[in-house]
Amino acid sequence: MNFNFLSPVSDLVLAHNELLSTQALGRKIKIHSEQNGIPDLEDVNIAIIGVLENRNDVNYIGEEFKLDEIRKSFYSLFPGTWNLTIADLGDIDKGESVEDTYFALKTAINILVKKNIIPVILGGTQDLTYANYRAYDNLIPMVNVVNIDSKFDLGDSAKPIKNNSFVGKIILDQPYNLFNYATIGYQTYFNSQEEIDLMNQLYFESYRLGEVSHNISIVEPVLRDANIVSVDLTSIRSSEVSLKQKFSPNGLDGKEICAISRYAGISNKVSSFGIYEYKPSKDDEITAMLVSQMIWYFIEGVNYRVNDDDFSNDNNYQKFIALVEDEELIFYKSNMTGRWWIEIPFLSEVNNKLKRHTLLPCMHEDYLDACNNKVPERWYKAFRKNCV
Repeated sequence: MNFNFLSPVSDLVLAHNELLSTQALGRKIKIHSEQNGIPDLEDVNIAIIGVLENRNDVNYIGEEFKLDEIRKSFYSLFPGTWNLTIADLGDIDKGESVEDTYFALKTAINILVKKNIIPVILGGTQDLTYANYRAYDNLIPMVNVVNIDSKFDLGDSAKPIKNNSFVGKIILDQPYNLFNYATIGYQTYFNSQEEIDLMNQLYFESYRLGEVSHNISIVEPVLRDANIVSVDLTSIRSSEVSLKQKFSPNGLDGKEICAISRYAGISNKVSSFGIYEYKPSKDDEITAMLVSQMIWYFIEGVNYRVNDDDFSNDNNYQKFIALVEDEELIFYKSNMTGRWWIEIPFLSEVNNKLKRHTLLPCMHEDYLDACNNKVPERWYKAFRKNCV
């Protein structure tokens, strides 16, 4: 397996790791080092990859960055009762061009996902999500992307890609593999009305910061249906991060972003998880520790994944039918976990790739709404995309 574009974890981090307890994470994971090379991936479940690319930052002034503080913080944590093997594959350095970096990241993700290894990507600017998305071109027919962000990042697709406009490229660049794009934690004053209208016109999903803070569980179904989860660290409020990382006084708090990371891990569909817009500084410890805990909670979620979406056996679920405006809405509830799904009618006359999306994750509240003659919004948007 050719990963020659990956540079090893720094000797400084490895030396720090040797001082940790033998029970710490850093002493239990496989690490790409100069001395031992890239570890064997045969039994690996999760692989961490750093990407030292930030040239598409709209405010880029030539600064460099490293991920050493995140690694030292993550290695110092203690694992849960996990039955997983974790590897740190080191970093993808800046290529000769940004496109070279994209190609290396796309190649790494494609290889890992094919081997059923979940990559955890640490960046770098969030436009790297575009390379993450393109890695799925030959993997699955349609892709769901969830962005934890205060902004939609739609931008002007006619202009060169930047960290605030990569979603426009995902939507419009061929091949067209995007089925759903959802933003969690957006703040209205950071988004133009044109972008808000476009999100609605495309039947994409968006969850305002206030909604998420009021009831964090509303984001679980959309994360359960995601393939790619991308986190922008500027979505976290300033009081939770170090000085250079500060962006806005309002945003997700530490508990909320860790809960979201755990929901992403529990999802059976999420096969890549990225954390972007990291900006280290002299007072970096708090951001590095928060990112480390996000990774920890994601891994915790992966460890507790349950295959509760097999509806071929009647003993695995309960079926409920609600009548809404002369439309039968069919719900399924897992007997194993209590999680809910709603069926989307498959339109055979429509030329689309939606076949595998006919069961849409939802909440118990959606069933209660349907019983009160209210169409669940997630069902409506998914159904409309099926008709387009």
